[in-house]
This record gives sequence, C-alpha cells and structure tokens, in this order.
Amino acid sequence: MYALKYKAFPGCLVAIISVDILTTEPRSESGLKMSSSSKVKLVELFYDVISPYSWLAFEVLCRYRNIWNINLKLRPALLGGVYKGAGNKGPDDVPRKFHYMVTDLLRLGSYAGVPLRVPAQPINVLLGKGSLPAMRFVTAVAEDSAGDARVERVSRELWTRIWSNGQDINQLSSLAEVGQKAGLSARKVEELLEQSQNKAIKDKLWNTTEKALDYGGFGFPLTVCHVEGEPKVFFGSDRFELMAHCLGERWVGPKPVHPSVMDSQSHATMRAAMAS
Repeated sequence: MYALKYKAFPGCLVAIISVDILTTEPRSESGLKMSSSSKVKLVELFYDVISPYSWLAFEVLCRYRNIWNINLKLRPALLGGVYKGAGNKGPDDVPRKFHYMVTDLLRLGSYAGVPLRVPAQPINVLLGKGSLPAMRFVTAVAEDSAGDARVERVSRELWTRIWSNGQDINQLSSLAEVGQKAGLSARKVEELLEQSQNKAIKDKLWNTTEKALDYGGFGFPLTVCHVEGEPKVFFGSDRFELMAHCLGERWVGPKPVHPSVMDSQSHATMRAAMAS
C-alpha cells in the first residue's frame, strides 16, 4: 500500500512516498484467523455414541480442527466401562438430574447446531440397549483406516440414528445401514462387521477405555489436550473456553464457520435428520 505525503523544507516542498507492507495472517475457509502457533498440539477425544454430550463435543471439535492448530484424534471407547472403572453412577440414579439432562440436551443441541432429539425412552437407550456392538464396529473402522475420516462419518451416522431419529444401533442390519450411509461399500461393511467380532478389535476397544480411565476419566466426552508434554484433561461439552486458553487458541462459539462453508457431509446428515 502506497501513501503520498508532503514535507516542507526551507525553500522547497518535497513529496515523500511511503510504502506500507501489509502482511496477511493465515485464515481458514470461513475467513476466521487461524492459529499463529507453529507447534501442532495433539487433542484426543474419548467418546461413546451412547453419550449425547459426546456428540456435541465431537461436532464442535471437528469444526475447530482446521481453525486451531491441533491434530484431533478420535478415540472410540465404552462409557459403561468408564462408569464401572471409576465407580460412577448414571443420571437415572438422580431423578432431578435426569430431568434436567433432557431439557439441557435440547437447549445445547439448538445452541451448537446439532440435531439432538431425546428418544421416547431415554433410560432404555442409555441402560437397556447399550452400545457395545456399535462401538466395536467403530473400532473396526478405526483400525482399518489410515485416518479418522471414516471414523468421523460412521460415528456421526450412529449419533444421528440414535439421538436424532430414535433408531436402533446394535442390530447387524442397523450397523450395515450406518456403514453404507457413511459411504462404505456393502462389501467393506460386511468385512468390518466380521472384524468387529475379532478378539483384536474387542481388546483394542477395551484398551482405549482403560486409557480413558488412566487419564482420570469418569464419564464422556473426555478430551485430552497435550500441551508441552503435559496431558490436560477436560470433561464435558462445555469446557471449550478453558480448553482454548490452555491451547493458546481463540474460542468464538460452537459454530466458528459460516454454514455455507461447513463440512458438507455433516450438514447433509443434519438436514436429513431434521427433515425426518
């Protein structure tokens, strides 16, 4: 950028051209300023699709992974295993807490742009049916994939199925439908469902659950931010301001990008859920 300035000297008027060098800061596709930190920080999200609060944390972190300077790793685990290992109790043990949770989820879903709907019998969903087959399937997908893209799509489809459409997530036919909606071929889905019954996959799921317990977990979502060699642990889907502070990042709310540039797969799933 150029600027023309005049300065008076004895007997003459001199024109001085000044040049301002503009530097551009890196920005995401949304136009938001990206992190200026040069060191990528590992962020682990431990979750179970039986947990609706995990869905909220999952979507928000997926939106921020291209804004914050982080390497987001998805860690499918078992909420029931963490509850048992930590000696924790479910929300149904405190009726007032459970009643509040139903209202809280609807408000948070609206705030975060996640199409959460509470099933007609949430206790049956949380405690009766569980999520063991589903999480073994997600683990098989994770072990078969080089990155987390497939894991993200499959997990989102499972959450949409149970916490938006009120559908089953444990029958093989249900998991097959989830896999194909997530973009996997029928042959690949069949292969992964078979793998999900293998001891190696069962052991991997349990080992990840134990890792969450090793971090001090007592419920999900559990987010672990690795900062300067130290794991900083956050529980819940409402700690993003503090998380950003510890990461040296900026929190601008649960929807940091304009809807027109948000992940197309995520929004297509959300729109379909809302229309159903």
